Amino acid sequence: MNILITGANGFIGQALCKRMLAEGYQVRGAVRGAAQMTALPSGVEGVLIGDIGPETDWSKALDGIEGVVHLAARVHVMRESAADPLAAFRLVNVAGTERLARQAAEAGVKRLVYISSVKVNGERTGNKSSGQWSGVRGQGGELKEVFSEWDVPEPQDPYAVSKWEAEQVLRDVAADTGMEVVVLRPPIVYGPGVKANFLRLLKLVKLGVPLPIASIKNQRSLIYVGNLIDAIITCLVHPKAAGKTFLVSDAQDVSTPELIQMMAGASGRRALMLPVPVWMMRMAGRIIGRSDELERLFGSLTVDISKIRRELNWYPPFTMEEGIRETVCWYKSADPPATSGVNTFE
Repeated sequence: MNILITGANGFIGQALCKRMLAEGYQVRGAVRGAAQMTALPSGVEGVLIGDIGPETDWSKALDGIEGVVHLAARVHVMRESAADPLAAFRLVNVAGTERLARQAAEAGVKRLVYISSVKVNGERTGNKSSGQWSGVRGQGGELKEVFSEWDVPEPQDPYAVSKWEAEQVLRDVAADTGMEVVVLRPPIVYGPGVKANFLRLLKLVKLGVPLPIASIKNQRSLIYVGNLIDAIITCLVHPKAAGKTFLVSDAQDVSTPELIQMMAGASGRRALMLPVPVWMMRMAGRIIGRSDELERLFGSLTVDISKIRRELNWYPPFTMEEGIRETVCWYKSADPPATSGVNTFE
C-alpha cells in the first residue's frame, strides 16, 4: 500500500514513517521546504509541496498513492503573531485541507485519515471526584466528566475552530467524491521528540526544581505517540473505520502531580512538589499574563475511547508507564533544549 504522510518531518510524522516502513508500506513524505527533507527517515520518498493553502499543487505528491495521513497543520502557538489568527489558521487548516482532499479524491486515493484535536470538543472536562468543575455542560445542562464523539463540538480558540471546520469540509468532500475519511481527535501527544510544555516538565524534573503542584487534583488524558501511530494505522486499513470520528488516548488518566511522579520515577529521581493552593497559582498566572498556560496544568480534560475499542477492536498497545519511560530515556540521551513555542498541551 502506497501512503502519503503530510508533515512527515514532524514529531508524529517521523515516528509514523518509521513504523509504516517497518511494516512494509511504501511511504512518501510531503514537506514544505528543502531543509525539511533532511528530517525524513531513511527509506521515505520525500516530495516538496511548498506552503499549504488553497492553491497548493498536490499532484506530484499524490501520484500512485492509495492512502493519505494528513498531519501537517498550522499548530497552536503560545505567542500568536498573526494579525488575524483565525484567518491564518483557516488558510492552512481548512482551505489547505480541502485542497488536499479534493485532489486526493481526483487522484484515486481510497482513504484519508485526518489528525484533528480533542480541542474540537472543548477545553475542559469536569473532575467530579475533586469537586473541580471547569468544563463544559451537555445539551441537558449536565456537567460533563469526559469527552466523547457524541458531544456537540465546543471549539474555543482559532486553532480548534479551524480543526472543527476542516473536519466538516472533509465530510463534504467524502460525500461529493466517495473517498473515505477517518478523523482522529487526540489529546496531549507525548513521546521521544516531544516539544513545548511536556518537554519543559521533563527539564524541570531533571533539574529537581520544587514544583508548586501538590494541591492539584485534576485528571488528564494523554496519548503516547506509539499508541497514536497504532491507532492511525488501524484507521487507515480497518474497513469499519470509514466515515467515522474517534477519540483516542492511553486509556489511563492521571493528575498533573501523578504525571510528574511518573516522570521522576522513570528518571530515577524523587519528585519535589509543594502544596500551594490552586487559587493562589491562578492569581499569579493572571499577574504574569500566563493564565491560559497554567490552566492547562490545573484543569481536567479526559476522553472516552470506548467507541474505537468497540467498533475497531483497538486498544493502546503501550501503557502510559511504558510511554513515559521511553520519553524519559530519549530525553536523557538527547538532552534537548525546551525552546519550542508549539503548544502540545491540548
